[in-house]
Amino acid sequence: MWAQSIDRRQFIGQTAVVGAAVAVAGRDALSAERAATGAAADKSGIDATKKIRVGVIGCGSVSGRYLPHLSECPFVEVVSVCDIIPERAAARGKEFHVANQYPHIDAMLAGTPFELLVNLTDMQEHERLNRQAIEAGRNIWSEKPIANSLAAGQELLQLAKAKGVRVWGAPVVVASPQFAAMAKAIAAGELGAIASAKADYGHTGPDWSEFFYKEGGGSMPDLGVYNLTTLTGLLGPAKSVTAMTSIVTPTRKIYEKGEINVEAEDNALVLLDHGDAKISCVQCGFNFFNPHGHEGKAESRHTVAIYGSRGSMGLVGYDWEPLGVDVATEARPEFERRATDAEGYVWQQGASEVAECLATGKEPLFTPEHALHVVEIMTAARESQREGRRIELASTFKWPVVQ
Repeated sequence: MWAQSIDRRQFIGQTAVVGAAVAVAGRDALSAERAATGAAADKSGIDATKKIRVGVIGCGSVSGRYLPHLSECPFVEVVSVCDIIPERAAARGKEFHVANQYPHIDAMLAGTPFELLVNLTDMQEHERLNRQAIEAGRNIWSEKPIANSLAAGQELLQLAKAKGVRVWGAPVVVASPQFAAMAKAIAAGELGAIASAKADYGHTGPDWSEFFYKEGGGSMPDLGVYNLTTLTGLLGPAKSVTAMTSIVTPTRKIYEKGEINVEAEDNALVLLDHGDAKISCVQCGFNFFNPHGHEGKAESRHTVAIYGSRGSMGLVGYDWEPLGVDVATEARPEFERRATDAEGYVWQQGASEVAECLATGKEPLFTPEHALHVVEIMTAARESQREGRRIELASTFKWPVVQ
């Protein structure tokens, strides 16, 4: 798998886009171009003999991490960028030599043909924009979450299947060498019978956009989503959820916006039953003082820990920017550090990796079903808080992730 090392930042620029009135025109233009080339296509309808043409929507700060990675990917040609603030699209276009810039998704889908939409907009907009692009015959790479509910996400997958395209979504924590090392240690029985696990991720909250704090936002889909993906990836799909969530800071001062009311949880503790007596918990929030802030490379403690009857294991650093894995067992009670090389993995590699998938047929470790399972966990956690009870889950995904 190809990748380039770039430090993570969670600064996401606010992007909102409208309608789908001219999407069909863009789809027809793409179909005509494919027909004109006469190129052989794989089962997804993508010409595997060429680079995958990519359109990026949402030109805020996260695009400043994705676009360098995409620009260096040998399977990608970035042909367009889009943002409701035209100046931002123009700036990104100039910075990364992207010829086409659009002010909204309608124009983008009707403009220069492309095969893969990379959706980096506000999380509340992902579901709507993903649906519009799928309707227009585009494959999707979406920042988290793919959709706002399990049912909506499953509808998107069915629509994509009907349209002959594919959908994937962040995060890609299961693709790291550290995740693989942890999964293999568990599968080899080094820790004995797995009993429990815990993970946490938090900071004092972003001040550059209000969408983090509005309905559909919150600390779970922004922060907890990483840990939830890691723990379900290691221990298997969750069977049920019990959770408590709260709002610790009811108002926030947002840059260039002023004071806003907080609507989504900024504090959460989620307890998961994975079956086979395995239990895990995730703690996340926007009220966690951390001297390292967002700097993953400076975080040297265990943010993910796994406990078994004959050993324990901890992930050093954040799961989105891991530094190593410590393993201690009955036979070797001192922690042994493993998997210290993160080469080939960065948190923003997902879009490049699915472009490789579309071009070559290689399948990534992360799947849309896993992403939607985590969406269901987050919605179930909120339901658990409202109703004060355990919530059974309906979704699952292929597991184990690492064979």
